[in-house]
Amino acid sequence: MAERYLRMPYVEKGMAVGLFGGSFNPPHAGHALVAETALRRLHLDQLWWIVTPGNPLKNHRELAPLAERIALSEKCTTDPRIKVTAFEARHRIRYTADTIRLVQHRNPGVDFVWIMGADSLRDFHRWERWREIAQSIPIAVIDRPGDTLAFLSSTMAKTFDHARIDENDAPVLAHRRPPSWTFIHGPRSSLSSTAIRDAAREV
Repeated sequence: MAERYLRMPYVEKGMAVGLFGGSFNPPHAGHALVAETALRRLHLDQLWWIVTPGNPLKNHRELAPLAERIALSEKCTTDPRIKVTAFEARHRIRYTADTIRLVQHRNPGVDFVWIMGADSLRDFHRWERWREIAQSIPIAVIDRPGDTLAFLSSTMAKTFDHARIDENDAPVLAHRRPPSWTFIHGPRSSLSSTAIRDAAREV
């Protein structure tokens, strides 16, 4: 694995940058659609595609090597504003709250926004220090098949209902003081990493 993937991408003060983290096991067109939608609708200068060492909430027995997931992620993305990175591995980070704290500390003057699919919103209250995350960074939730209603029914959505802004205001989300979040509707992909792994086992 190239050394550059263990470093944070280069940014400049005043930029709006999306943080899109996940196991990407494997990455697929659905992930790319979320990233591209976020770039367009949030008017981002960059999006960091953060390949995690391993999600604490998921089974690691089927987790492909980090280098393999990075290489496949690079093949999924064509927009030069999308930066594939695995800096969490160097810092031995396991939890999103710690990732956000490190990124914000290292990059003062940059406006970050957390990007996630609606399927993650459904389980967001199970994340370590989830309230801290919502109170430390704006969050953009991108629609995913079968999870459109998550923004109404999830614990996070109910807890921070007062902080939700209309998706028409998404271009200013990265610059707002948290807690602040929005749900973005748009084209959806039915692909999932779990289904792809299941299909591979059946071959």
